[in-house]
Amino acid sequence: MLKLSVIGLLLIAATIVIHAIGTARWVRFVGKRYIDADGGFFVDRWLRVLSGTGLVLVALHVVQILLWAMTYRAFLPAGELEDFETAVYFSFVTFTTLGYGDITLSKGWRLLSGIEAMNGILLVGWSTAILFSVVQRVWQTIGPLQSSRGSAGTRK
Repeated sequence: MLKLSVIGLLLIAATIVIHAIGTARWVRFVGKRYIDADGGFFVDRWLRVLSGTGLVLVALHVVQILLWAMTYRAFLPAGELEDFETAVYFSFVTFTTLGYGDITLSKGWRLLSGIEAMNGILLVGWSTAILFSVVQRVWQTIGPLQSSRGSAGTRK
């Protein structure tokens, strides 16, 4: 149990670092490229900001899921997860807390899947907060323009 706890904590630390670096770089990039002098988004670029944010966040999660899958393949006994594709599938289902239950780890290793689920909840919540913040900022920029014009006009 101690071994699994250490592996799980190291993976949680690694995925948090990946998410912190990835989200910080994305926010910095968006700030330099898409925010005007008034601190609002350029109205004609809001769709790129929202789409880009969603894609970056999903890409970060995929990297984290792949890290968990590689760890499963490296540490689990032979035959536990038959191949890398199965490990990735199991990791996706576990990280997202979907939990189909069609693949489960053996008694000695199942604690690790619970740790991954807890890690996934934490990081998906973090991504939700980032996306909410971006949506809110975009709305603050384009919302007043739409209501003052009565349509979806744009400022350039």
